Amino acid sequence: MARQRKRFIAGAQCPACNALDTLMLFVEDDVETVECVQCKHRFSERDEPAQPGGQPDPVAVNKNIIGIFKP
Repeated sequence: MARQRKRFIAGAQCPACNALDTLMLFVEDDVETVECVQCKHRFSERDEPAQPGGQPDPVAVNKNIIGIFKP
């Protein structure tokens, strides 16, 4: 079994327990997931519904973009 790469998010605050520097980011089932190591609160991009009044999709705005770099 492959080992999962987990990275801490510097300066981030947990929305559940308000602890600072306790959030780690990892990919689970092709979805970025964030978990607090202190209170075990988890959330992912799947959990957050798209907001119609939010930021426009950068690819839809600028058709000259070849690709978006995701490290």
